[in-house]
Amino acid sequence: MYGDSGTVREILTELGDTWAVVGLSRNTSRPAYGVAEVLQRHGKRIVPVHPAAETVHGERGYPSLAQIPFPVDVVDVFVNSRLAGQVADEAAAIGAKAVWFQLGVVDDAAYERTRAAGLRMVMDRCPAIEIPRLG
Repeated sequence: MYGDSGTVREILTELGDTWAVVGLSRNTSRPAYGVAEVLQRHGKRIVPVHPAAETVHGERGYPSLAQIPFPVDVVDVFVNSRLAGQVADEAAAIGAKAVWFQLGVVDDAAYERTRAAGLRMVMDRCPAIEIPRLG
């Protein structure tokens, strides 16, 4: 398990409410769209990060993490596993507190690097599934 229940709880309840969602676009059939909606319903500010920089769920999008002009607490990653490590490195570079790799997004080296950099990290899990488990 990549991220124990204590880490999951901490990220969802204590680390802050601004979540950059990497891979989020206006494509309603993509998992990122629905998960971002769940995060919003639970009080999180979502920030779409996608090359198209689209506005999604009423929030302005940015083409990269580095271009977000305010602090981000959690970076939620909906990209292919081979690209996820770079996103985790960018999350550390912008001062995020945590990185969350979605279901199916796995990069063991990125997990270790991110934890070593002092960030909280969850991998191969979904916050939309974990939020209801918090009770």
